Amino acid sequence: MSTSSEHHREAVVVARRPPPPTDRITWEPSDRWVRATKANTTVVDSRRSRLVWEPGRPVPLYAFPEADVHVELLRPATRPPTGRHPGAAAYYDLTVGGDTARNAAWSFPEGDLAGYVAFEWFVRSALDHWYEEETEVFVHPRDPYQRVDALPSSRHVRVEIDKTTVADTRTPVLLFETNLPVRYYIPPEDVRFDLLIATGHSSRCPYKGVASQYWSWKRGGPTPPNVAWSYPDPLPAVRDITGKVAFYNEFVDTIVDGEPLERPVTYFSGAPEAEKPPAAP
Repeated sequence: MSTSSEHHREAVVVARRPPPPTDRITWEPSDRWVRATKANTTVVDSRRSRLVWEPGRPVPLYAFPEADVHVELLRPATRPPTGRHPGAAAYYDLTVGGDTARNAAWSFPEGDLAGYVAFEWFVRSALDHWYEEETEVFVHPRDPYQRVDALPSSRHVRVEIDKTTVADTRTPVLLFETNLPVRYYIPPEDVRFDLLIATGHSSRCPYKGVASQYWSWKRGGPTPPNVAWSYPDPLPAVRDITGKVAFYNEFVDTIVDGEPLERPVTYFSGAPEAEKPPAAP
């Protein structure tokens, strides 16, 4: 019950936190020492980078002052793309040791990012290795607003494919990651590997490490390949998922404490048929 004094307080507006803007480039300074190499040659070495979010992209990339880039390795692009990176003023090919990566970098024309150079991560990485401090970074820079928590649980989790139980556990690890559905990591002793077939697929994640073990549904059908994965040696922050197996909620039926979950719709739901899913989330 409110008191009379509370009626004189200034009204507080309550609103759900909005998503990042999709109509403009946003950026913020990074305090991390960032380096990148190609063919054992340092291309970028910077303590003054900026994290840049492009419209419509959920993850950031780095932009660097020209003084921190070995620009002598860059040449104006011979076939610059159209519309790949909003705001790009010019594209550059990168040549190291006789190997040329087309459209590997681009510059920004004006405003806060004028005089900065960014490098391709998303179409394919233009550089061989990226480092933040002394730690190698995969796929894209870590987003400071992205959180990943791996929490051991006693929930009862069951996974079905084509109405057949392929995993059933009461000791899962639940992995909570910003803007993704919960992933349920299941101890291998609770997984029916006789219903799965190991594949040679692997993927990398900037928050979890290398998923070097994948499995497909042995009976085929509409279930895409590489529907389950495991991190044998994940990054320390999520060590509790070590060796455990997760399934794409998007393509299997997940029952938690007796309640069937709706299949989420995510980026992975629309992955190309040739490689579904494209990477371990």
